[in-house]
Amino acid sequence: MCGIVGYIGTKKASPILINGLLRLEYRGYDSAGLSTIEKNGISLMKNIGRVKNLSELPGIDDLEGTIGIAHTRWATHGIPSKENSHPHTDNSKNFSVVHNGIIENYYSLRNKLKDEGYTFYSETDTEVIPNLIHYYYKNLKDEIGINRFLKAVRNACLDLKGSFAIEVICKDFPDNMIVVRKDSPLVIGKADGENYLSSDIPAILSFTRTFYLLNDFEFVVLSRNDAKFYDTDLNPINKELTSIEWDAIGAEKNGYEDYMLKEIHEQVTSTRETVGARFQENQKTCFNELNFTKEYLSSLNRIYIVACGTAMHAGLAGKAIIEKLCRIQTEVDIASEFRYRDPLIDDKTLCIFISQSGETADTIAALKLSKQKGAKTLAISNVIGSSLSRESDLAIYTHAGPEIAVASTKAYTSQIVLLNVLAIYMAEVLENNDINYLNTLKKDILELPEKISQTIEHSECVKDFAKKIYQEKDVFYIGRGIDNAIAKEGSLKLKEISYIHSESYAAGELKHGAIALIEKGVTVIASLTDKDLTKKTISNIQEVITRGAKTLIVTNQDLDLSTFDFSIKIPETNAFISPVLAIIPLQLLAYYISKEKGLDVDKPRNLAKSVTVE
Repeated sequence: MCGIVGYIGTKKASPILINGLLRLEYRGYDSAGLSTIEKNGISLMKNIGRVKNLSELPGIDDLEGTIGIAHTRWATHGIPSKENSHPHTDNSKNFSVVHNGIIENYYSLRNKLKDEGYTFYSETDTEVIPNLIHYYYKNLKDEIGINRFLKAVRNACLDLKGSFAIEVICKDFPDNMIVVRKDSPLVIGKADGENYLSSDIPAILSFTRTFYLLNDFEFVVLSRNDAKFYDTDLNPINKELTSIEWDAIGAEKNGYEDYMLKEIHEQVTSTRETVGARFQENQKTCFNELNFTKEYLSSLNRIYIVACGTAMHAGLAGKAIIEKLCRIQTEVDIASEFRYRDPLIDDKTLCIFISQSGETADTIAALKLSKQKGAKTLAISNVIGSSLSRESDLAIYTHAGPEIAVASTKAYTSQIVLLNVLAIYMAEVLENNDINYLNTLKKDILELPEKISQTIEHSECVKDFAKKIYQEKDVFYIGRGIDNAIAKEGSLKLKEISYIHSESYAAGELKHGAIALIEKGVTVIASLTDKDLTKKTISNIQEVITRGAKTLIVTNQDLDLSTFDFSIKIPETNAFISPVLAIIPLQLLAYYISKEKGLDVDKPRNLAKSVTVE
């Protein structure tokens, strides 16, 4: 859950590295550092705190090196400190390394290297890597030139267990860099006479839109004009470039105070982009990426939707529409639990995996397990060429554009929209639904961008409500059916960026224990978007009102709202896509509460955007 950047070219590396780190702070921001190769060898500069603290270090502007690596950290092994910050060097300071991931066997490797006379100065797992490279390098004296460097890195990586994306520079080879990845993201951006590296495309999108996307255990020797790729046996392999359509401006704030606020507003556009041209008048839903047949879908006995956090909440909304339209049993599972419970999977199972970044470690591990058990796998991601999409049998994309804020907003709504479009497509293949109902649902989806715009425009009352409750310690979210999925995501948003304890409950479950926590002044937020369940949910709301709770209602229905303390009206739409509209006031509520508390909205404590550790 860290960010890494690299550069080799003709320009000064340090400003480019700092620029990349600033764009990657959503991956980690408790310390930062960089290494360049200078005339007198490898330089190393690092500092605790944000990247800004690194950029202000004395002497950093004097660095002249045109090759360098950099890192912004989310601490896993060892507290945030200069000693634990990356880059790390070997004892001889011949090699410098940045690393994203977790080395699971670092303790045994550390002891092995200590027995060989190596000393360690940090608590990190990463420090074993440069020392292990040095260990092999000094024992490869018969190798000549860059092959010695390459073999040392390869041998060291074969000893590592866990996940890693690694960039290595060596003072003996001032015109080269070696990089490799396993289960952690790393891309190479190709430009004229220079190569850029990053753990995420937006960090270097302003420099190039042409990228090499690395697979596991592909070793790359970089020079200023070239990139040579090798497998684990160091046989050369061919690698094609991929063009990325994202605009670099999409990763900027564009006048908004925070990325999160910008991305909430971008849901108008991201929803439209997710639907794209999949709905054509008088034609079936277009999914050229998929090859589903009626025979295959009819043979399925189960669909799993597997994801983490916000993506899992999108999966809960997807479950409802898939079961309604396709009549196939669908289960939603947390990726970190799924892989350890020996799930019942065979060739009659379709497993759908959702991840904004496509690099979520637990989700990728669950995907690999499902493939081993014989299931067909389908990835839903926002990042073309991500690890998840390349590992899966099939992949479809939300096309939501770069999402920088740690708390996901537009990725969530785009995932729900895409799951609805997917469900319609499968229903059309199965030919088991009223075509008029499907066409009406398509129309409702196509109207979402305008309705999202209306919801955002009429959300000023959310800011007023935020001012009333921002000092509270506990908030409860409730809903039934699809509204329960909305409650889960609304609660998570509040926890993520305001640090207020919140819980979500299926409204009917309150009376089975949780209602003991309701007392005078406690805030209860309820979603009411499904007409079939409204009366039941109102009864549950009355139960908390009786016990002194103050209530906020988000609804798309014409109700007598005088019973409730506060209410937010959203446009009416099909219940299955109502989460797309109902979540927006709850996203804004979390945002405005965080602002009232003076917190960093885009970089909440202890969190990172892409969770690449298990």
